[in-house]
Amino acid sequence: MEDFFQVGIITSAHGLGGEVKVYPTTDDVRRFKRLKKVLTETGTALEIENVKFVKQFPVLKFKGIDSVEEAQKYRKCSLMVPRSEAVRLGRDEYFIADLVGLSVQDEDGTPLGTLKSVLETGANDVYVIGLNDGREFLLPAIKQCVLEVNVEGGFIRIHILEGLLDES
Repeated sequence: MEDFFQVGIITSAHGLGGEVKVYPTTDDVRRFKRLKKVLTETGTALEIENVKFVKQFPVLKFKGIDSVEEAQKYRKCSLMVPRSEAVRLGRDEYFIADLVGLSVQDEDGTPLGTLKSVLETGANDVYVIGLNDGREFLLPAIKQCVLEVNVEGGFIRIHILEGLLDES
């Protein structure tokens, strides 16, 4: 399991006072209002002094970064939070980082492959499964298809609806 989760990526400096614009990679962009600090992927801790929003993008001011030149040094940096500060999940909700890499098996427990990634669509997520025979399979992440997710056990048990997996 991942110890840290990415919540955003710094895209650019914003203004002349050291603020940065962030592309959010979290479902809850308002969570930036509650954060006190973030870590870069190199482990540098940045204390958040102020948060505002320009359209859907958070603009952060970090303590000690007071010029556009200092802010530019963090361009393209990922912003991370420890798992302990991650958003609370509801029942049957999972962090994508915890799902990727899990073994995928059919209803009878027969291994089919591995979850490679999750596509986030408007209606429902779609699981990209790398099948053991080298093919890729797209499975809608709906209750009719995803029967069980066992992160601790390392597997996802699925039901393949008729016509979803063409054997040709």
